[in-house]
Amino acid sequence: MVNDVGLAEELAQDALVAALEQWPRDGVPDNPGAWLMAVAKRRAIDRIRRERRLEDKIGEIGHELETGAGPGGEPGAVPPEFDAVLDEDDIGDDLLRLVFTACHPVLSKQARVALTLRLLGGLTTDEIARAFLTSEATVAQRIVRAKRTLAEANVPFEVPAGPDRAARLASVLEVVYLVFNEGYAATAGDGWVRADLCLEALRLGRILAGLAPAEPEVHGLVALMEIQASRTRARTGASGEPVPLHEQDRALWDRLLIRRGFAALLRARGLGAPPGPYVLQAAIAASHARANGPEDTDWEGIAGLYELLARAAPSPVVELNRAVALGMAYGPERGLALADALADEPSLKGYHLLPSVRGDLLARLGRTDEARAEFERAADLTRNAPERRVLLERAAACGAAVPRGG
Repeated sequence: MVNDVGLAEELAQDALVAALEQWPRDGVPDNPGAWLMAVAKRRAIDRIRRERRLEDKIGEIGHELETGAGPGGEPGAVPPEFDAVLDEDDIGDDLLRLVFTACHPVLSKQARVALTLRLLGGLTTDEIARAFLTSEATVAQRIVRAKRTLAEANVPFEVPAGPDRAARLASVLEVVYLVFNEGYAATAGDGWVRADLCLEALRLGRILAGLAPAEPEVHGLVALMEIQASRTRARTGASGEPVPLHEQDRALWDRLLIRRGFAALLRARGLGAPPGPYVLQAAIAASHARANGPEDTDWEGIAGLYELLARAAPSPVVELNRAVALGMAYGPERGLALADALADEPSLKGYHLLPSVRGDLLARLGRTDEARAEFERAADLTRNAPERRVLLERAAACGAAVPRGG
């Protein structure tokens, strides 16, 4: 309504402050969301009226200076289209509109993703920086500039149609998957999984699949998230600690989500286009889901899929995952060679999974002292408390092991 993301956030925050002041005294309303929205809208109307009155006063003063006439005219009113928005019943999916608005081409790709993660998932700038493998200050600047740019460009709050939708789709998919990943393996805090973010990303992905049924990558992303979400119950132990994929109780995997993921992957492949990054990642997840146990996993096939993924969407993180697959398919020496080649990669300098992967490969080679050092380094880098505990336990286990040849 106000065509300004920053102002909309201020109005929403004002409504939350009003709730904190009034609800303890008067009780929580039957529909808290509607109450908050109504208060925020009233604040927006008041602000528009003040701005219109100020504009009118300035105009009157200018008129008086030019003509010597006295004050007159009606104070500024709220535009009729604003009232129409307030009365609109069928507002559609506001969250999806917000995603597409934040992914407008007027913004850089990095700004689109950062802003949408901030608005959609409520992630902190620190969490977004970790997802981007960049600094918190850089992300904060991107978000501030993105809000200003959207306001100055008067970007409409809508789900675009036709070519505009296709142009923004890649950024939207990236945003949705980053939100899912933050829920799947939390960057920081005392919990390993944030199920609410996973569910929100899945919901958005399913809506996108309905909006763009002819886009293979949309179905590929949905397939990937469905299959990964199927492991949620098996991914944490009794104390909330992370459980690696090869140690998970596969009886806990949600077979319904796996079937839904397979169906989405078939829809993606059925469209006949060359597989894109999300379709390839979904195929990797499907390979794990088909295996009855870790020993049945087709690691050679997965390594081949990672090679295709590295060509389709080259990145240091993809290469690190490929190192894991190569180590499982052809032995830890092969995986370690690739992991070692990534040691000087600037974007992985503070990425805890690089030393974690190296530690695992070194431990499998019997190089326990080196493995312990890598696990300790990974524990220092991670911001997630349960993950840190597991890494320190692995480091301690290396310290207790007898090195090969010792």
